[in-house]
Amino acid sequence: MTRARPARARLKGAGASILALAAASLSAQAQTPAEFYAGKSLSVNIGFSAGGGFDLYARTVTRHMGRHIPGQPKVIARQMPGAGSFRAAQHMYAAAPQDGTQLATVGQSIPLQQAMRDPNATFDVRAFHWIGNPISSVSTIGVWAGSGVRTFADAQAREVTVGATGPNVTSQYPMALNQILGAKFKIISGYPGGNDIDLAMERGEVDGKGQFSWSTLQSTRRDWLANKKVTLLIQLGDRKDPNISAYMGRDVPLARDLAKNEEDRLTLDLLTSGETIGRPLFTTPNTPADRVTALRAAFDATMKDAEFLDEAQKVGLELNPIGGAELQKVVERVLAAPEAVVERLRGIILPDAAAR
Repeated sequence: MTRARPARARLKGAGASILALAAASLSAQAQTPAEFYAGKSLSVNIGFSAGGGFDLYARTVTRHMGRHIPGQPKVIARQMPGAGSFRAAQHMYAAAPQDGTQLATVGQSIPLQQAMRDPNATFDVRAFHWIGNPISSVSTIGVWAGSGVRTFADAQAREVTVGATGPNVTSQYPMALNQILGAKFKIISGYPGGNDIDLAMERGEVDGKGQFSWSTLQSTRRDWLANKKVTLLIQLGDRKDPNISAYMGRDVPLARDLAKNEEDRLTLDLLTSGETIGRPLFTTPNTPADRVTALRAAFDATMKDAEFLDEAQKVGLELNPIGGAELQKVVERVLAAPEAVVERLRGIILPDAAAR
């Protein structure tokens, strides 16, 4: 017959277990980044399906970044699509190991969606440690060259159908331009991905697309640009990209420059804040500071790496990087936007939520 251990013995055993776990934790924290990452794998969770701009940037950057991380962990990229990349963000916030062994890339508008109190944002992007963004870019709304639409003024004068993938920048940009600048975009939402909208444009099902990243156009649709198949109507971001106007052979206006007043400008600035966030990489909350520093340094080194730069040029990746510390500040500024501006934008792109 087995006798139960006395309470004192059970407590002693439990205490020993707790002390062992604490010792193991302290031991892990005492390791240098090189000691910690040696022999480990670094998972890169890509919040979108394969083949798009986020996938291409994340895979290309992290494939070279692994060489610059102390201990040179094996880098394993994997798709984690779902809910416009909210699934990947939630995984990093609540399920992933909080130790710097996982990176992720998510939609550039996720900080904005949290600022607007999107109920799907069950995480806090301020808690993530942002590692860097390889491309601070400018977006545009474009139409198929055969649509007959040539300028943004045309889109203010007649209805223009644009495809969108859901409640993200592909629908939010045209919604805001309708409300603030008097455009007449008719949004056809529900396409599974950007490539599906591209096909719909080629087939004449829609006139255009609610958002093109200029950098993605250059890397994935070089034939369109070479053959002038797409017409770009307006630029969206904090600055003009002269290459967009050069492609069109005329000035393509920046949305904020067309604003009628300061309130409109501030609203457009908040809406397009994701252009600076770009194609970001971040790691989990609670990752030790020295590992965050090591990952940020590895990203910065990758942006100057000759092999990486050569591959980026071959696949047509535009680069205009922002380091992790600066990117962290950008994210925090989005979350600190004035409440009046947030509410104005909510009323435009989340009218049902704003009405409640």
